[in-house]
Amino acid sequence: MAGAVETFPNQFPDREYEIEISFPEFTAVCPKTGQPDFGTIVVTYVPAETCLELKSLKFYLNDYRNKGIFYEHSINTILDDLVAACRPRRMTVVGHFNPRGGMTSKITATHEAGRG
Repeated sequence: MAGAVETFPNQFPDREYEIEISFPEFTAVCPKTGQPDFGTIVVTYVPAETCLELKSLKFYLNDYRNKGIFYEHSINTILDDLVAACRPRRMTVVGHFNPRGGMTSKITATHEAGRG
């Protein structure tokens, strides 16, 4: 993806606390049909040394707008990119995709430090 997700120092690196970020305006393009896909991305993580900076995260997620990508690939790619950016203790990325063809999809990908 184009823009890198920026981070800032976690001022409480010795404390376990959870951050949840919801992005209800996610859009990508189905690579099979060329039709737009809409959904909500929810990122939940326990930071280690750094936290995700929200403006750069928004721009990163907006970069998917014209990208042809399947649901499963987008969620796993987002998880990989965000883990690489901030190296959290734990992170979960969930994609709640709007109905298409009468069906909804929910994709969940997780990471735990030390487990790969």
